[in-house]
Order: sequence, then structure tokens, then C-alpha cells
Amino acid sequence: PGLTVQDGRFYRNGQPYRGIGANYFDLFLRILKNSDDTSSLTGLVRIAKAEIPFVRFSGPYSAAEWRFYRDHKDEYFRRLDLVVRTAEQHGIGLIPSLFWTLSLCELVNEPRDQWGNPQSKTMALMRQYTGEVMNRYGASPAIWGWEFGNEHNLNVDLPNAAKFRPKNGTGTQRDDVTAEMMTVMLTEFTKTVRMYDKSRPVFSGHSHPRPYAWHNSAKKSWAFDSPAQAREIILRDNPAPLDTITIHFYGIHNVDTELGKWVLNRQHYLMWLRETADQLMRPIFVGEFGLADKSGGPSSRPVFEAQLAEFEKAGIDLAAFWVYDRAGGGGGWSATFENARAYMIDLTAAANRRLQTRNVSIAAP
Repeated sequence: PGLTVQDGRFYRNGQPYRGIGANYFDLFLRILKNSDDTSSLTGLVRIAKAEIPFVRFSGPYSAAEWRFYRDHKDEYFRRLDLVVRTAEQHGIGLIPSLFWTLSLCELVNEPRDQWGNPQSKTMALMRQYTGEVMNRYGASPAIWGWEFGNEHNLNVDLPNAAKFRPKNGTGTQRDDVTAEMMTVMLTEFTKTVRMYDKSRPVFSGHSHPRPYAWHNSAKKSWAFDSPAQAREIILRDNPAPLDTITIHFYGIHNVDTELGKWVLNRQHYLMWLRETADQLMRPIFVGEFGLADKSGGPSSRPVFEAQLAEFEKAGIDLAAFWVYDRAGGGGGWSATFENARAYMIDLTAAANRRLQTRNVSIAAP
């Protein structure tokens, strides 16, 4: 069931697969916070009927939500069952991001550095939860792949890391995220998944690296990385046994300061990423892309159309726009069937029709 990785590409139902879905960030969170709020299930049915093939969504976000899992496990999974069963019934895929934040460690009163200790209580709880999810949903045709978290690489080895320490943490450098910690948690997560699921892809959930990520780690400086250093960071951020490369890709305005001084434009970066992924024999998942609409500003539609075209030209394997049906509007990012950003759903469906035609032609003898 779901996707598999073969020869550096995704396969679905035995055929090469490329596709574009949506982020449905609070698909589960709404029900987790309020069992009477099933609006996201209605939203899932609607987007499935609109020919969007899959959605990416968040698991527990805060320590309070993790406590609900710990203290009311049967009810927790009953609510998550609603998401998975609805997806099964309506033929839409799911990519759950299990540890969107690193707040799980707060449940066992450990600082964040214990994500880097394979013997810690945090890691034991990570393995327990991951195993329970795998056992419960491993046979579901709705699950397309498993993701660790959301953009944790953007916090790695920052020279000003003290500014980003969690309010509920120790207030010391023990809560600073390091490259070593990130490698351990991704490796241990993937090893845990592979104990239960041998075939589906595993995603890091990372953004594209900061343009000075190598220098942040090696020199504690903000100097910009070279293409070779950026390639080294891509591999570091998606370490084996991961079998994919994940980035989030915006790069809307100043690509030289957002993506790298060596980058000419978004297409240049994507073609470089495609070459890098081909060398590693891994498919690419662009887990987020898009542009917000600001009040009184121009429509984001031309940028969205350009991004879709760039992904097709670069041969990006999988992508998901940010964001569908976000409660509260998501600061100008949310696309619904009723608002001015509904075109994102229509254009994504059309892009999938084009991609599926190409998928068929690739699979033909």
C-alpha cells in the first residue's frame, strides 16, 4: 500500500509515480482538541473529490496534546481512526508528520538534547508511539509514507540558538538543536519505522537548508555556503537510512539570500537538487510550497502557477502546497473552495492530470 521507492523514484501500484497534494495541517489537530469538531473530515472528503491525491498533516503539536495521548490513549486513537478511515473511504492518501515539534520530550521532563540520546526516555517514548501508529495503520491503503517532523533542520547549530530555546525548556544550551542530535533522532525514527513497515518511504520533514547551514555548523558564522557545502548539508539533513530527500521550497523574493548566493533562480536550485537526488538515487518530496496573499496586495496565482511549472520541468517527484483549509485562515496562506485561493486546488488537480499522463507513458514498455 502507499508509495514505495525504487531506483531513486516513487512507485505506486507498481508504476512510477509523480504527484502534487496539499498540506492539511490541522486535519487531525481539530478533532484531537475537540471531538465534536469534524469539520476537517468534511474538508478531507471535499478535497478528495477534487482529485487531490494526498494530504500531509500534523500529529500532536504541544505537550498538552501529547499528554492527552498518554492519559487517554483509547480515545486518542479513536479520533485518529476517524481521519484514517475517512481517507480510506474516499481514496485519498495521507502523509502523517508524527513529531511536528520536539515537544514530546516535555512529557518525560527531559531537555531537547535527549532527542540525541538513543537511551533516553524521550527516544523510548518516540519508539513506543511510532510502533503503536505502525501497528494500527500499517495495513491501511490510505497511508502513503511516514514523516518525522516539521523543519527541524532550520534550528540546527544556529549561532544565536539561545533566542529560540523553548519557554517550557531548561533555558540552557541543552535545549539547542544540534546536527548530531538531528541525525540521531532521524536515524532512530527510521529504524523504528522499518521494524514495522519495510516498503513505504520515510521523510525527514525538513525545509531547504538555510543558505549558511554548513557555516553555522562548522564555523558558527553566517557566511554563505558554496554549492558543494550545500550538497553536503542536504545529505546531512536527510541521513541514511532515510530513502528520500525532503525540502520545503518557497524562494519567492531574494533567492540569493534565501537559497544560496550561487543560486540564479528557483528553477536553477530545483535542477541542482534534482541532480543531487539522482546522484544519491533518492526521490524528492517538496513538503511545502506556495505564497501567501496579503490584504490589498497582488494575487499569488502567478507565482503558484510558476512553481507548478518549475516542479514539472525539474522532475520533482512529490510536492504539497501550503495550506488547505487552515482554521483561522492561516495568515493569508489558506486555500478553501470558497475563498479567492480556490484556484490552488483547481491548478493542483490539473497538474496531477498532466503528471499521471506522464506516469503512464514512463511505465509503458
